[in-house]
Amino acid sequence: MRQLNGIYTQRFNKRHGRVGHLFQGRFKAVLVQKDNHLLEVCRYVVLNPVRARRVQRPEEWIWSSYGATAGRTKLHPCLVTDWVLRQFGPERKIAEAGYRRFVRDGIGAGSIWNSMRAQSVLGESDFIESLSDYVKGRKQIPEIAKSQRFLNKPSLRDIPGLEVLRNKRKRNKSIREAVFEHGYTQREVADHLRIHFTSVSRILRTKDKMLTK
Repeated sequence: MRQLNGIYTQRFNKRHGRVGHLFQGRFKAVLVQKDNHLLEVCRYVVLNPVRARRVQRPEEWIWSSYGATAGRTKLHPCLVTDWVLRQFGPERKIAEAGYRRFVRDGIGAGSIWNSMRAQSVLGESDFIESLSDYVKGRKQIPEIAKSQRFLNKPSLRDIPGLEVLRNKRKRNKSIREAVFEHGYTQREVADHLRIHFTSVSRILRTKDKMLTK
């Protein structure tokens, strides 16, 4: 993904005489629990052009994998459809028909993002709990997405002392806890407390100076 977002973008821009980003937003990895969760993600992807009102039917989007998976167009050499189709039957024609119905039933349905935790985990409660236990003590490992490392972090309203404006020492300690222990950004803390972003940054820098003395 780094190659795609970085080097490919540079080559594309050079070839077409343009500058700036080619892809919107950062790459987001989603951890899914079961096959049925993965199927929901597959359906979500091929229905994106429909939700964006670029086309009325998923097969009309020529860059989609839907047409080949549904048996409507020729299979591209780089596209693998075996796993998806196996979820709908052992015979290809039957499986393709089942896949078409599955995608059609998803039009107008709610987004999978409504069922995600921390916008990065799609699964049942016991799976999410086991993941929370796994990442304990691993919150500094950058290979694990930040949203997953701090999956069960408390809400800012539930961090003791964070909103005690009269006791600055206690409040500042809670601000440091929110950022360093629970993974909140300085901007999120500042917006929650309705103070300027630079105030939170100054509080954190003061702590760093004390540690280096």
